[in-house]
Amino acid sequence: MVQQIPFTQDFIFRQLFDTTSCTYTYLVADTTTKEAVLIDPVIEHAKRDFQIIKDLDLKLKFAINTHMHADHITGTGELKKLSGCKSIISRASGAQADILMDESDEIEFGRHKLKIFATPGHTNGCVTYYLPEQGAAFTGDALLIRGCGRTDFQEGNSATLYNSVHQKIFTLPDSTKLYPAHDYKGLTVTTVDEEKRLNPRLTKSLEEFVKIMDNLNLAYPKMIDKALPANKVCGLYELANEK
Repeated sequence: MVQQIPFTQDFIFRQLFDTTSCTYTYLVADTTTKEAVLIDPVIEHAKRDFQIIKDLDLKLKFAINTHMHADHITGTGELKKLSGCKSIISRASGAQADILMDESDEIEFGRHKLKIFATPGHTNGCVTYYLPEQGAAFTGDALLIRGCGRTDFQEGNSATLYNSVHQKIFTLPDSTKLYPAHDYKGLTVTTVDEEKRLNPRLTKSLEEFVKIMDNLNLAYPKMIDKALPANKVCGLYELANEK
Protein backbone atom coordinates (compact mmCIF):
# COMPACT_ATOMS: atom_id res chain seq x y z
CA MET A 1 0.00 0.00 0.00
CA VAL A 2 1.30 3.45 -0.92
CA GLN A 3 2.04 5.87 1.91
CA GLN A 4 -0.38 8.78 2.12
CA ILE A 5 0.58 12.40 2.72
CA PRO A 6 -0.63 13.61 6.15
CA PHE A 7 -2.53 16.89 6.39
CA THR A 8 -0.37 19.86 7.39
CA GLN A 9 -0.84 21.36 10.86
CA ASP A 10 -2.33 24.59 9.48
CA PHE A 11 -5.09 22.79 7.57
CA ILE A 12 -8.57 21.91 8.84
CA PHE A 13 -10.65 19.16 7.22
CA ARG A 14 -14.16 17.94 8.01
CA GLN A 15 -16.32 15.48 6.10
CA LEU A 16 -20.07 16.00 6.55
CA PHE A 17 -22.98 13.86 5.30
CA ASP A 18 -26.57 14.15 4.10
CA THR A 19 -28.44 10.90 4.73
CA THR A 20 -31.21 11.63 2.21
CA SER A 21 -29.08 12.07 -0.91
CA CYS A 22 -25.95 10.35 0.48
CA THR A 23 -24.03 13.53 -0.34
CA TYR A 24 -20.72 14.43 1.25
CA THR A 25 -20.01 18.06 2.05
CA TYR A 26 -16.40 18.99 2.79
CA LEU A 27 -15.07 21.80 4.96
CA VAL A 28 -11.47 22.88 4.38
CA ALA A 29 -9.83 25.81 6.12
CA ASP A 30 -6.59 27.61 6.95
CA THR A 31 -5.94 27.72 10.70
CA THR A 32 -3.89 30.92 10.47
CA THR A 33 -6.25 33.20 8.50
CA LYS A 34 -9.39 31.27 9.54
CA GLU A 35 -10.60 31.35 5.93
CA ALA A 36 -12.78 28.37 5.05
CA VAL A 37 -14.34 26.75 1.99
CA LEU A 38 -17.36 24.42 1.84
CA ILE A 39 -17.50 21.98 -1.05
CA ASP A 40 -20.89 20.64 -2.24
CA PRO A 41 -23.13 21.91 0.57
CA VAL A 42 -26.76 20.70 0.79
CA ILE A 43 -29.52 23.23 1.43
CA GLU A 44 -31.12 21.27 4.29
CA HIS A 45 -27.81 21.38 6.17
CA ALA A 46 -26.78 24.98 5.50
CA LYS A 47 -27.43 25.99 9.11
CA ARG A 48 -25.56 22.93 10.41
CA ASP A 49 -22.59 23.72 8.22
CA PHE A 50 -22.59 27.38 9.19
CA GLN A 51 -22.75 26.44 12.87
CA ILE A 52 -19.63 24.29 12.47
CA ILE A 53 -17.90 27.24 10.82
CA LYS A 54 -18.77 29.39 13.85
CA ASP A 55 -17.85 26.65 16.34
CA LEU A 56 -14.36 26.43 14.84
CA ASP A 57 -14.01 30.23 14.81
CA LEU A 58 -13.69 30.27 11.03
CA LYS A 59 -14.92 32.66 8.33
CA LEU A 60 -16.58 31.11 5.32
CA LYS A 61 -14.95 32.63 2.24
CA PHE A 62 -16.44 30.42 -0.48
CA ALA A 63 -19.22 27.86 -0.91
CA ILE A 64 -18.44 25.87 -4.03
CA ASN A 65 -19.86 23.00 -6.10
CA THR A 66 -18.14 20.28 -8.10
CA HIS A 67 -21.02 20.42 -10.62
CA MET A 68 -24.70 21.27 -10.99
CA HIS A 69 -26.30 18.54 -8.90
CA ALA A 70 -29.44 16.63 -9.86
CA ASP A 71 -30.08 14.77 -6.60
CA HIS A 72 -30.19 17.64 -4.09
CA ILE A 73 -30.46 21.41 -3.94
CA THR A 74 -27.18 23.15 -3.22
CA GLY A 75 -26.77 25.05 0.02
CA THR A 76 -24.64 27.80 -1.50
CA GLY A 77 -27.46 30.34 -1.71
CA GLU A 78 -28.48 29.84 1.91
CA LEU A 79 -24.87 29.98 3.06
CA LYS A 80 -24.42 33.26 1.22
CA LYS A 81 -27.29 34.71 3.25
CA LEU A 82 -25.98 33.28 6.52
CA SER A 83 -22.31 34.13 6.14
CA GLY A 84 -21.80 36.63 3.34
CA CYS A 85 -19.57 34.17 1.48
CA LYS A 86 -19.20 34.01 -2.32
CA SER A 87 -20.50 31.09 -4.37
CA ILE A 88 -18.38 29.34 -7.00
CA ILE A 89 -19.13 26.86 -9.78
CA SER A 90 -17.49 26.03 -13.10
CA ARG A 91 -18.31 28.22 -16.06
CA ALA A 92 -19.10 25.12 -18.13
CA SER A 93 -21.88 24.11 -15.72
CA GLY A 94 -24.29 26.71 -17.07
CA ALA A 95 -25.30 27.63 -13.52
CA GLN A 96 -25.19 31.03 -11.86
CA ALA A 97 -22.73 31.88 -9.09
CA ASP A 98 -20.80 34.87 -7.83
CA ILE A 99 -17.63 33.49 -9.43
CA LEU A 100 -17.42 31.23 -12.48
CA MET A 101 -14.20 29.25 -12.67
CA ASP A 102 -12.18 27.64 -15.46
CA GLU A 103 -9.54 24.93 -15.32
CA SER A 104 -6.65 27.42 -15.17
CA ASP A 105 -8.09 29.13 -12.08
CA GLU A 106 -7.35 28.45 -8.40
CA ILE A 107 -9.39 28.97 -5.25
CA GLU A 108 -7.34 30.52 -2.45
CA PHE A 109 -8.15 30.29 1.26
CA GLY A 110 -5.35 31.49 3.48
CA ARG A 111 -2.11 30.12 2.08
CA HIS A 112 -3.86 27.08 0.61
CA LYS A 113 -5.03 26.75 -2.99
CA LEU A 114 -7.54 24.42 -4.61
CA LYS A 115 -6.48 23.63 -8.14
CA ILE A 116 -9.27 22.99 -10.64
CA PHE A 117 -9.36 20.15 -13.16
CA ALA A 118 -12.18 19.93 -15.69
CA THR A 119 -13.52 16.37 -15.42
CA PRO A 120 -16.68 16.33 -17.58
CA GLY A 121 -18.67 13.25 -18.52
CA HIS A 122 -21.24 13.01 -15.75
CA THR A 123 -22.13 16.60 -16.67
CA ASN A 124 -20.38 19.14 -18.89
CA GLY A 125 -19.47 21.25 -15.89
CA CYS A 126 -17.94 18.66 -13.57
CA VAL A 127 -14.65 19.63 -11.95
CA THR A 128 -12.24 18.03 -9.52
CA TYR A 129 -10.65 20.20 -6.83
CA TYR A 130 -7.07 19.26 -5.92
CA LEU A 131 -4.91 20.18 -2.92
CA PRO A 132 -1.40 18.95 -3.84
CA GLU A 133 0.24 19.76 -0.49
CA GLN A 134 -2.47 17.85 1.38
CA GLY A 135 -2.43 14.96 -1.08
CA ALA A 136 -6.20 15.19 -1.52
CA ALA A 137 -8.70 15.68 -4.34
CA PHE A 138 -12.47 16.17 -4.32
CA THR A 139 -13.83 14.33 -7.32
CA GLY A 140 -17.53 15.16 -7.24
CA ASP A 141 -19.54 12.61 -9.22
CA ALA A 142 -16.82 11.96 -11.79
CA LEU A 143 -15.15 9.29 -9.67
CA LEU A 144 -16.85 7.54 -6.75
CA ILE A 145 -15.42 4.87 -4.47
CA ARG A 146 -15.37 1.75 -6.67
CA GLY A 147 -17.73 3.49 -9.06
CA CYS A 148 -18.48 6.66 -11.02
CA GLY A 149 -21.31 9.04 -11.78
CA ARG A 150 -24.03 8.03 -14.22
CA THR A 151 -23.90 9.32 -17.79
CA ASP A 152 -27.46 8.85 -19.04
CA PHE A 153 -28.80 12.38 -18.43
CA GLN A 154 -27.74 16.03 -18.03
CA GLU A 155 -25.16 16.09 -20.90
CA GLY A 156 -23.66 12.80 -19.75
CA ASN A 157 -21.14 11.08 -22.02
CA SER A 158 -19.47 7.81 -21.03
CA ALA A 159 -16.39 8.15 -23.23
CA THR A 160 -15.81 11.70 -21.98
CA LEU A 161 -16.09 10.58 -18.36
CA TYR A 162 -13.66 7.69 -18.90
CA ASN A 163 -11.09 10.01 -20.45
CA SER A 164 -11.57 12.63 -17.73
CA VAL A 165 -10.86 10.12 -14.97
CA HIS A 166 -7.92 8.47 -16.70
CA GLN A 167 -6.30 11.70 -17.88
CA LYS A 168 -6.99 14.04 -14.96
CA ILE A 169 -7.50 11.92 -11.81
CA PHE A 170 -5.59 8.68 -12.42
CA THR A 171 -2.52 10.76 -13.37
CA LEU A 172 -2.32 12.24 -9.86
CA PRO A 173 0.14 10.61 -7.43
CA ASP A 174 -1.02 7.12 -6.40
CA SER A 175 -1.11 8.19 -2.74
CA THR A 176 -3.64 10.97 -3.41
CA LYS A 177 -6.70 10.68 -1.17
CA LEU A 178 -9.92 10.92 -3.17
CA TYR A 179 -13.09 12.28 -1.60
CA PRO A 180 -16.27 11.78 -3.70
CA ALA A 181 -19.53 13.74 -3.62
CA HIS A 182 -21.51 10.61 -2.74
CA ASP A 183 -21.27 7.14 -1.29
CA TYR A 184 -24.10 4.66 -0.79
CA LYS A 185 -22.25 1.95 1.14
CA GLY A 186 -20.79 3.86 4.07
CA LEU A 187 -17.32 4.34 2.57
CA THR A 188 -15.63 7.69 3.08
CA VAL A 189 -12.37 7.92 1.15
CA THR A 190 -10.28 6.09 -1.42
CA THR A 191 -6.97 6.70 -3.22
CA VAL A 192 -5.79 6.94 -6.79
CA ASP A 193 -3.91 3.68 -6.32
CA GLU A 194 -7.01 1.83 -5.08
CA GLU A 195 -9.26 3.03 -7.87
CA LYS A 196 -6.71 2.30 -10.58
CA ARG A 197 -6.55 -1.29 -9.32
CA LEU A 198 -10.02 -1.95 -7.96
CA ASN A 199 -12.65 0.22 -9.65
CA PRO A 200 -14.89 -2.35 -11.39
CA ARG A 201 -15.82 0.04 -14.18
CA LEU A 202 -12.80 2.24 -14.78
CA THR A 203 -10.26 -0.59 -14.84
CA LYS A 204 -11.93 -1.78 -18.05
CA SER A 205 -11.11 -0.66 -21.59
CA LEU A 206 -12.92 2.38 -22.96
CA GLU A 207 -15.16 0.17 -25.08
CA GLU A 208 -16.06 -2.07 -22.13
CA PHE A 209 -16.72 0.93 -19.92
CA VAL A 210 -19.10 2.51 -22.44
CA LYS A 211 -20.99 -0.78 -22.74
CA ILE A 212 -21.30 -1.07 -18.95
CA MET A 213 -22.61 2.48 -18.64
CA ASP A 214 -25.05 2.01 -21.52
CA ASN A 215 -26.63 -0.96 -19.76
CA LEU A 216 -27.04 0.30 -16.17
CA ASN A 217 -30.79 0.93 -16.66
CA LEU A 218 -30.96 3.30 -13.70
CA ALA A 219 -34.17 4.91 -12.46
CA TYR A 220 -34.93 8.55 -13.26
CA PRO A 221 -33.42 10.72 -10.48
CA LYS A 222 -36.13 11.55 -7.95
CA MET A 223 -34.98 15.11 -7.28
CA ILE A 224 -33.83 16.18 -10.74
CA ASP A 225 -36.91 18.19 -11.76
CA LYS A 226 -36.71 20.21 -8.55
CA ALA A 227 -32.94 20.30 -8.09
CA LEU A 228 -31.78 21.45 -11.53
CA PRO A 229 -33.89 24.64 -11.75
CA ALA A 230 -32.84 25.56 -8.21
CA ASN A 231 -29.17 24.77 -8.74
CA LYS A 232 -29.03 26.89 -11.87
CA VAL A 233 -29.59 29.89 -9.60
CA CYS A 234 -27.42 28.95 -6.61
CA GLY A 235 -30.15 26.93 -4.90
CA LEU A 236 -32.50 29.88 -4.40
CA TYR A 237 -35.07 29.04 -7.11
CA GLU A 238 -37.94 28.30 -4.72
CA LEU A 239 -37.21 31.30 -2.51
CA ALA A 240 -37.24 33.58 -5.53
CA ASN A 241 -40.55 32.16 -6.75
CA GLU A 242 -42.14 32.61 -3.34
CA LYS A 243 -41.47 36.34 -3.18
